[in-house]
Amino acid sequence: METNNDRPSRCGFVSLIGAPNAGKSTVTNNFVGSKVSIVSPKAQTTRTLVKGIGIYDNTQIIFLDTPGIFKPKRRFDRSMVASAWSGAADGDILVLVVDAKRGFDNETRAIIDELNQQNRTAVLLLNKIDLIAKEKLLPLAAALNAYGNFDETFMVSAATGEHIDDFYRYLADHLPESPWYYPEEHMSDLPLRLLAAEIVREKLFLYLQEELPYSLTVEPELWERRSDNSIRAEMTIFVEREGQKKIIVGRGGEMIKKIGQTARLELEELLEERIHLFLFIKVRENWSEDPARYQDWGLIYNV
Repeated sequence: METNNDRPSRCGFVSLIGAPNAGKSTVTNNFVGSKVSIVSPKAQTTRTLVKGIGIYDNTQIIFLDTPGIFKPKRRFDRSMVASAWSGAADGDILVLVVDAKRGFDNETRAIIDELNQQNRTAVLLLNKIDLIAKEKLLPLAAALNAYGNFDETFMVSAATGEHIDDFYRYLADHLPESPWYYPEEHMSDLPLRLLAAEIVREKLFLYLQEELPYSLTVEPELWERRSDNSIRAEMTIFVEREGQKKIIVGRGGEMIKKIGQTARLELEELLEERIHLFLFIKVRENWSEDPARYQDWGLIYNV
């Protein structure tokens, strides 16, 4: 986007928080114009804080896409929720993203309770308005504003782009005057090997049955440029039980082949590189209790 040289540059961080599957990653990807955070219809897809970087007019906006906030049961859940609240504290502007179709549910109520306890204000972003009758939007916005403390309310669809430009304009006008923190072409600070691992995990969410994705993780083992300028990428999928490994492999290896092929094609399109993707599956009971699994993703083990 062209910049106006007569106006001072602005730059800052916008923290997106919300319940799982509220659409935070879709907002981030919409603004950046490219996939930097994985998207799935299943909840708890985002597991770490992802930065999506883009330019609006003279402002560089850095979205902090945080994991969904929910009531944690396991150590890994607690680490994700802690990462989300840490990201919330890092933003110049805090945005609560609410799935308009789900409405004012208990998870959103708990998040607002915490914000009220911290005496924090936020911007309210009602997302997925394309999936709800329009006459329900104003009462929903009114109920949320009566319960929480919001500086502004926007009603958008990140998936279709409906009304989202007004939201970006607000952010661009309210972030502090500052030089840009990143070069103009930067879209994310997530290393390519981690982005590749996330895309593989997205395909696992896409193709596997409901519960299995929450019992696995994907770790990059190798990201190496070869002599022909292509990239060799090796990813290990950790599961908790032998039976889960068999599900991922599929009959005659069909499932793992489909997952690998879909992930490779998307990576090649995204990075405009030739990718040789190799997937390995290892059984590691209680991988979510292994501190090494947390380090690469910037998650805190002891929460």
